[in-house]
Amino acid sequence: MTTSLRVLITGFGPFPGAPFNPTVPLVKQLARLRRPALDDVTITTHIFDVAYATVDSELPRLLATHRPHALLMFGLAARTRWLRIETRARNAMTTIWPDQHGARIRKGAIAGTANARAFGPHVFKLLHAARRTGIDARASRDAGSYLCNYLCWRAVEAADHQAGPRLAAFIHVPALKRDGSAAVPGGMTLAHLVDAGEAMLMEMVKAARQTRL
Repeated sequence: MTTSLRVLITGFGPFPGAPFNPTVPLVKQLARLRRPALDDVTITTHIFDVAYATVDSELPRLLATHRPHALLMFGLAARTRWLRIETRARNAMTTIWPDQHGARIRKGAIAGTANARAFGPHVFKLLHAARRTGIDARASRDAGSYLCNYLCWRAVEAADHQAGPRLAAFIHVPALKRDGSAAVPGGMTLAHLVDAGEAMLMEMVKAARQTRL
């Protein structure tokens, strides 16, 4: 019997300065997709609280429970008007902004190792897939120094282990209004993000299948 491909899709909840996080409805809509190419794919979703302790406790549990072959993560970059496909995680943490639970980091690095951890060449396939939907998508080398970057680091760290996901990717999305309309005239809508998200999910599934050959 062929084991189904497993994909974990994550987003983040609201955080200080962002009472609405569009990754929540985006993740929900991607989970509802019904496509022939996804017939043998088990999709699990999760929304993280924007808190370091939450990521540290919930990510390992999710990976151990669902054992995903691919991890597709979304976060909000409120000041960016395009889709940002992150290519790496930086070994950096902000000491200025507290997380949703009020925790404030006292050191500016995640670990005492490399300056950055790369996701891998598959992220550029996701970039091209997103662009084919007609939206503005760009590669990014800077995931910030807040929870999105922290999750990036922990995800790449997990993917480096044999028992972890084979592939991981993180995409920053722009802000939206609560009704899914664009936050700025001519900007992206939730429908745009879902189209691009579907294209990237399909590419992620294809890449994960290739790693199983």
